[in-house]
Order: sequence, then C-alpha cells, then structure tokens
Amino acid sequence: MLVHLHKRGPQTLTALSERGGVSPASMSQTVNRLTSAGYAVRSRDPDDRRKVLFSATDEGDRLGYTTQAQRSAWLDEQLDVLDAEDRAVIARAAALFAAIADS
Repeated sequence: MLVHLHKRGPQTLTALSERGGVSPASMSQTVNRLTSAGYAVRSRDPDDRRKVLFSATDEGDRLGYTTQAQRSAWLDEQLDVLDAEDRAVIARAAALFAAIADS
C-alpha cells in the first residue's frame, strides 16, 4: 500500500481496501501500522471534511521509491535473460493487462 500511496497520492481507506482486495477493517490495520511507523499520515479530505485521506510522508515516499526501484531492477534482470521473442510476448501481455486494469 505504501508504494500505491507513493505512486497515486492521497487515498481514502475505502479506495485502499478496494485496491488491496481486503476489507476496510483489514486495511485499517495496515494504514495504522504505516502511520505508526511514520510512513503515512491521515488528513481530512479538503473536498469532503467527513472523509479521511491517507498520504505517504517524505520518509514513506523514499521507501516507496526504493521498493519500486528494487522491484523494477529485479524484473529487468529477469527479462534480460529472455530472448527477443519472449520479451515481445510479455510486452504484449503487459499491454493487455494494463488495458484491463484501466477499464
């Protein structure tokens, strides 16, 4: 969730729960851990003061960036050992998954 907050910005508990595919109660535990560790903060939604938004702190952004960079480096290493044909298949599949995720 920290990488998601880093990439997407402030999110409600409901949005984070839907993204994580977990119940709001379960996500509440996750964001409580993130806020307790200093990686995320709660704030009121400026458009609807009844809602609470969760955002990554500067430290959370740094950790999110580092985590994302490590994942990308690992994936690059895995793709580098494949031949061009296999990389093309994966690129096509990734484009299809991205289209599905965006729908």
